[in-house]
Amino acid sequence: MDYRQRTLRSEVSCTGIGLHSGAKAGLTLKPAPPDTGIRFIRRDLPEGTEIQAVNGNVTDTNLSTSVGRNGTGVSTVEHLMAALYGLGIDNVSVEVDGPEVPIMDGSSAPFVFLIKSAGIREQKSPKRFLVIRKRFRVEEGNRSITIHPSHELKVTYTIDFNHPLLQNQTYELRFSGGDFVREISRARTFGFLKDIQLLRDNGLAMGGSLDNAIVIDDFRVLNEDGLRYPDEFVRHKILDFLGDLALLGNPVIGHFVVEKSGHFLNQVMLRELIRDKKHWKICSFEDPEEVVENRLRIPAFGALEPLPA
Repeated sequence: MDYRQRTLRSEVSCTGIGLHSGAKAGLTLKPAPPDTGIRFIRRDLPEGTEIQAVNGNVTDTNLSTSVGRNGTGVSTVEHLMAALYGLGIDNVSVEVDGPEVPIMDGSSAPFVFLIKSAGIREQKSPKRFLVIRKRFRVEEGNRSITIHPSHELKVTYTIDFNHPLLQNQTYELRFSGGDFVREISRARTFGFLKDIQLLRDNGLAMGGSLDNAIVIDDFRVLNEDGLRYPDEFVRHKILDFLGDLALLGNPVIGHFVVEKSGHFLNQVMLRELIRDKKHWKICSFEDPEEVVENRLRIPAFGALEPLPA
């Protein structure tokens, strides 16, 4: 039962390019003490600015999620944050030598591999779970997020784009580490061929390619190898949602029903939820019996990596 905080066993690094900046970026994940959370550090700057990965530090939600402080930031954090959330990592220092987290293959799978390569270590301090107590809803036009009290973490997500491949897709994730790794982490970001030139004219998607995104024309997927899942698009939206949800700073127990949301509405939901304390409570557990007594099902973040012999 995964009720204690987690960090990494050792530091681990990778390099890649930024999806929007097109700039080469290096990334290093390092273990961190209990109760420190996820922290981004810009090591390319003379005095590396430390940015706590929390909703209050979100600076931009245009096509990705960016966090920043004192004029310095890190963009496109959501795929890494989803991997950390999916594997139950509470405390880690993320050192980046550029303004953007590398996009890798456009999914969370490379970050999952990176974290598992470093190993996962359980810490003595208990996790603090945000437990939904009362129905909560935000909406913007035909987009909405509704949160219901639940004994477990569950996400039901629906997308409906004006495109034959992306109409009315729904996927439900009942959260466990194995399900996240198998069913969500490999789903890649996607975009439309007709939008690429406009994005690049505006300084976006400069590093985008068929190697790190699904590209769709008016009728078909242009990637030679096709899709990893028949409904990869809605699965990736869940991946993005979990990455944004991680910015609460606490794992959640509740049922999220999401209709056509994106990074902007996700962050609006987090801000308003945090502000309205009657809808949730913070719980931590010292032993498995307390979990059973509260009739809750702790999200299963996956087995700890065994220590080498």
